[in-house]
Amino acid sequence: MNHLVRPSKAKSRARTLLPTLIAGLALSAPSCRIPELEGPLQGPSMPSSFSWFKRSVPDVPVVPPSPEEAGTATLNEASDIEQVGYTRLEMAADTYENSALISWRDFFDDPNLLCLIEEAMVGNQELRILNQDIQIAYNEVSARRGAILPFFTLGAGAGVDKPGLFTREGAVESQLDVKPGVAFPEPLPNFLVAANISWEIDIWRKLRNARDAATLRYLGTCDGQAYMVTRLVSEVAEKYYELMSLDNQMQILDKTIEIQEQSLELAKARKAAGRDTELAVQRFQAEVRKNQSEKLIILQQIVEAENRINFLLGRYPQPVMRSTSSFLDLNLQPLCAGLPGQIMQNRPDVRQAEKELSAAGLDVKVARARFYPSLIVNAGVGYNAFNAKYLFSTPDSLIYNVAGDLVAPVINRSAIQADYLTANAQQLQCVYNYQQVILNAYTEIVNRLSKVENYQASIEIKKQQLAALEASVDSATKLFQNARAEYVEVLLAQRDMMEARMVLIETKQQQLAAAITAYQALGGGSF
Repeated sequence: MNHLVRPSKAKSRARTLLPTLIAGLALSAPSCRIPELEGPLQGPSMPSSFSWFKRSVPDVPVVPPSPEEAGTATLNEASDIEQVGYTRLEMAADTYENSALISWRDFFDDPNLLCLIEEAMVGNQELRILNQDIQIAYNEVSARRGAILPFFTLGAGAGVDKPGLFTREGAVESQLDVKPGVAFPEPLPNFLVAANISWEIDIWRKLRNARDAATLRYLGTCDGQAYMVTRLVSEVAEKYYELMSLDNQMQILDKTIEIQEQSLELAKARKAAGRDTELAVQRFQAEVRKNQSEKLIILQQIVEAENRINFLLGRYPQPVMRSTSSFLDLNLQPLCAGLPGQIMQNRPDVRQAEKELSAAGLDVKVARARFYPSLIVNAGVGYNAFNAKYLFSTPDSLIYNVAGDLVAPVINRSAIQADYLTANAQQLQCVYNYQQVILNAYTEIVNRLSKVENYQASIEIKKQQLAALEASVDSATKLFQNARAEYVEVLLAQRDMMEARMVLIETKQQQLAAAITAYQALGGGSF
């Protein structure tokens, strides 16, 4: 007697698990051969403070010496060095003040300049372009966020179908009835209303990492806009003070021409009296013409500086309102560097580079996840009937399906591997860019703060030089009037005095520009 042999439950489970294990091993095999990645090279360590010494100190008097002290007052003592500004700038470890925290509305106290900056914030074209970059980055975040959720579609359709009698479909339909005595209509209508869902299950965080990377890039774009704001504030302020400097140079030339014209008239009178020659008259005349020509060159520089400000403000050329206060007495807010570690908090370009680096790291994870299997679930539900009046008959016209696909790359691994290695190379680029941005930020701060100190010291010395030259011009003019000095001495004294005045104005403008760029280098001006 034959008996039906039924397999045991253990054997049944073994037969069920075996194909599953084989399929799992086949799908996971590509992930076992993921290439090794190259790591970044170590960057330089940031110093713990902003500190430096002026290596060489000029041997010049701190104050104009008295006749008894002439030749003895030199910068040989530390106290003398501090008096002219060659001071060591070193922040204590417990100091947290930083000029970057000062708003540009408080850093600058000139109402005309503040109005120009306000207008630049609204009208600057580059800022408007960056606003659209921010919008594009935000849209990318929305797109990546949407990729995590199921894709849902809803549709409807209608049509007719007439297969030939000698086709498989026609032959089958000719033998069937919809119900007893009712044949299939010819042609056969078809009505459909259905909803479909497709959802990739984010097993390896591939989609969520892509979303997070897009979010970081969006935030980095916002920091990039803030960095642009700091540069815009800095450039508008620099050009504004450059305009004031040019105005003062025009005033100096006017005063110099006035003095030289007086000397010219004196030379003419001396010639008429037979006490001098035509040579003195022509030399003074040439000097007057030279400075009148120089005024036109400075006038052109004023036009270009005004139009650069107008361009930054997004408007066509027009006069720029500016202060008429004493240029040499202008002073901005004192600068405080804080700690080097605060660079990463206060400088928008450093924050942007940091976010780009984090986003690049997530891109590597996204590329790595492509080596692993992907699980995609597809499902649909709807109504389908050959007659519209039966379309929503439930359950007769109800249709649905559910399917899950587990797929992994097996053949085309080279493309995925290339993307993976490219993502790592881009990550290394971001690492080195981050190191470079920090190095550049630290160097900028040191250079510009040092420039502020040194130019301030230079201004004090140049003021002493100018005082001496003004006295020499007065003395030479009096001696020339009394025929105790040659015209050449007067001419050279006037020329040296004018050049000293012009250089003093230019040095002051450079000192103000250094203070502005140092404020920007610290991260100030972004709010």
